[in-house]
Amino acid sequence: MENKLTLQEYRYWLANIPNFGVRKINLLIKVFETAERIFEASEHELLQFQEICVNSGIKMRDIDINRIIISRNVKAIHESFNKLQQHGIYFVSREEEQYPEKLRNIYDAPYALYYKGRLPDKSDKLLAVVGSRNCSPYGREMAKYLAGAISTEGIGVISGLARGIDAHAHQGAIQSGGITYGILGCGIDICYPKENINLYMDIQCRGGIISEYAPGIQPFPGNFPMRNRIISGLSDGILVIEANEKSGSLITVDMGLEQGKDIYAVPGKVTDSLSKGCNNLIKMGAKLVTTPQDILEEMLPNYHLDDVNMKKNNKILESDGKIVYASLCLEPKHIEEIAIRTGLPMDRLMEQLLILELRGFIKQTMKNYYALHN
Repeated sequence: MENKLTLQEYRYWLANIPNFGVRKINLLIKVFETAERIFEASEHELLQFQEICVNSGIKMRDIDINRIIISRNVKAIHESFNKLQQHGIYFVSREEEQYPEKLRNIYDAPYALYYKGRLPDKSDKLLAVVGSRNCSPYGREMAKYLAGAISTEGIGVISGLARGIDAHAHQGAIQSGGITYGILGCGIDICYPKENINLYMDIQCRGGIISEYAPGIQPFPGNFPMRNRIISGLSDGILVIEANEKSGSLITVDMGLEQGKDIYAVPGKVTDSLSKGCNNLIKMGAKLVTTPQDILEEMLPNYHLDDVNMKKNNKILESDGKIVYASLCLEPKHIEEIAIRTGLPMDRLMEQLLILELRGFIKQTMKNYYALHN
């Protein structure tokens, strides 16, 4: 076993000193310049640093100084870092070129990131898609549809891998063959919630899973507001789909506004609590989104609507969708007549009608009456 660490191992050690948050680490780097220099600092130098912390308004107790000294176990650091690699987990610190450029200058930028898959490229255009965990069928299909359409044009989708809008946005991007990134509020090795395990695995092949939390860190509630600054920081714009007035999604929006990001929102019914957050954002100046083009024309300066690509093509529909589409004509039909013609249960029929309507294949001429677009 070597008695000296690699540069990455020094940085990994610094990121994992117990109970050391971003601000303490940032000040350590500011004073000592490198993780290696911090590792080699004498007790006298660390006590001098303690005085600097007091003047900077950061608590650095004797126990914290002791934690730095005790954690300098070369063998344990070697073993822990090698274990990361054995589990397919990559580590990058702010001292490395690979660290995402968009995160470097945000408030309380994470010192280090863990990831599976890959990190976004500097040139990637990225849209954050956030919204309610308890989304409606409308919100679900809008998330899939918009994320899929955006991905098709080469824009990556970022979200938090949570239930609801997050998960459906990731799914929409993957189904369209696009790139997507999931930002966790727990250790990189933990899929939360557990039911998204397939999505967790798929995203690693279509982009990456990213976290500032080391393996084993549980999904404590306080982690998620911190996680949101990474979602907004990596993005070029933030799209909100279904959010109530006190939604956690609005924390992401607030952070995005501080970072100078463009905000987009899908409108909803004025009587629907899930729409209040989005409708308020639109009142305050967020761009109203009803089609993918509302986002594409702002995120892609040279974007032009391609009539050929936008032609309706029922080859992209699943079997139930094709059955429903085939049952309709230019003359509006009532939903009960469509149910008789297709033989589909009402819940599946309503889902397919919504999908067809969102994708522009059909229109609802009045309540419960549907027809093909001209």
